[in-house]
Amino acid sequence: MNAPPAAETLTVPKAWPFEEARKIVARVESRAAAEGDADRPALLETGYGPSGLPHIGTFGEVARTTWVRQAYEALTGRKARLLAFSDDMDALRKVPTNVPEQEMLAQHLGLPLTRIPDPFGRYESFAHHNNAMLRAFLDSFGFEYEFASSTSYYTAGRFDAALRRMLEVHDEVVATIAPTLGAERRATYSPVLPIHPRTGRVMQVPVTRVDPAAATVVWADPETGEIFETSVLGGHAKMQWKADWAMRWYALGVDYEMSGKDLIDSVKLSSKICRILGKEPPAGLTYELFLDQNAQKISKSKGNGLSIEEWLRLAPPESLAQYMFNQPTRAKRLFFDVIPRAMDEYLANAEKAETESDPDVLKANPAWFIRGGNVDESTSSPVSFTQLLNLASVANAETAETLWKFLRRYDPALSPETHPYVDRLVRHALVYFKEFVKPAKTFRAPTEQERLALEDLAAELRRADPKLLPIEVQDIVFEVGKRHQFQPLRGWFGCLYEVLLGQSEGPRFGIFAALFGLPETVALIEGALARDPAHDPARAPSMLAGQG
Repeated sequence: MNAPPAAETLTVPKAWPFEEARKIVARVESRAAAEGDADRPALLETGYGPSGLPHIGTFGEVARTTWVRQAYEALTGRKARLLAFSDDMDALRKVPTNVPEQEMLAQHLGLPLTRIPDPFGRYESFAHHNNAMLRAFLDSFGFEYEFASSTSYYTAGRFDAALRRMLEVHDEVVATIAPTLGAERRATYSPVLPIHPRTGRVMQVPVTRVDPAAATVVWADPETGEIFETSVLGGHAKMQWKADWAMRWYALGVDYEMSGKDLIDSVKLSSKICRILGKEPPAGLTYELFLDQNAQKISKSKGNGLSIEEWLRLAPPESLAQYMFNQPTRAKRLFFDVIPRAMDEYLANAEKAETESDPDVLKANPAWFIRGGNVDESTSSPVSFTQLLNLASVANAETAETLWKFLRRYDPALSPETHPYVDRLVRHALVYFKEFVKPAKTFRAPTEQERLALEDLAAELRRADPKLLPIEVQDIVFEVGKRHQFQPLRGWFGCLYEVLLGQSEGPRFGIFAALFGLPETVALIEGALARDPAHDPARAPSMLAGQG
């Protein structure tokens, strides 16, 4: 196999995964020059701690790494591997609160996760259960990956050479980590965690002697004082996690791994240790963390975020992928109100991708990544998710058929049978409307200026041809706003949203009116004007109608 093209010679489409892919190209060049392994495929890794179930952050990291892999393969014409690595030899340090058999798990604290009974009673261990959940989770999204178990790798001897090397540089590794620790921990720190030969527990104890030739460490049981000499090979010991991360990079030759902002210091330390072991650390991306609706950091223990199950109940997975694709190095709110915009962004990108003939332009489109390079099967929609929500809102829809009545009138060629993806959007929109839009609807009465403009708009739409194109209806809406001297003009559209739809934001109103129907929109305006029987302009700005 030929060596990959030089990083500096590559023309890179304008999308962040391609910029990351260029890093891998440079890393592979360097690795091939140092180790003579130019034919080895690039290795991308994601890590997973199996003491908990997969969550929305798991999806984000694997999806983003998958897109970087896709960009690398497109850029170089060479294959790359993605390794989903489970740290299932880690000890259980505390009992998760969201699983059964709490007392049983408490009795097994300190044991590797693969030696703890499954509290769900389905697999041979707690780790096996959570690993199975991880794989099912990743498979459900169609990710292409190789699964790796820390326990399997340790016990099969796949890390033995790296572990011998770790003992050879033991003191240098200690000197690297020690300054980051408190005084008490610093005095006893070793990167090696021996497995107790009797209890099976992962022991965090002082190591009194290191023998690189024999590949053993000597330590004392803190409870009995008994002295043990334990081999670090074959799964009889494991590494502390920063050293473990570095050892894995070194042993497997990982070329790329991204991580969250909260692990910046850990990445720096693990990178130093990897270099001490004798190899350059992988390239990577530091992604930002998610924030809740109050701009506070998402915490699994607080439950102040949005779960992946909740998201996928409200919108298709492409919307979540679009959200994850956007600006990974910027902090983003992760709450229900980000879903419609993410869905509409994806729909706009999918529509462009399905008609794009320039390969370089296509590869800069998020939909090309989200669809794994396959944009032949349509996932676009002639109406946006926001428009469907507004239709549901105005029609107070309870069933999908209510929305389909409007869609078929808007375009007779549309049907659930011919456009199954649109039907999925319809059904998600109904759930979203019932749970988040309907309870929050609050109408206000119009000001005198707004009342006159709304009466004028109703008159214009009443005279208009019902078959006008959406853009032509939008022109009418603009002209009415200008005629009534709204400064700025967005105040006119704010009136339409707040008075007619009971919400602070909305669609391009002309497009909505064409979809809803011009006679129906006239009736909507007349109904809103009739909700203010007092007709008192002085009181109108502060008057609120009831829930819609």
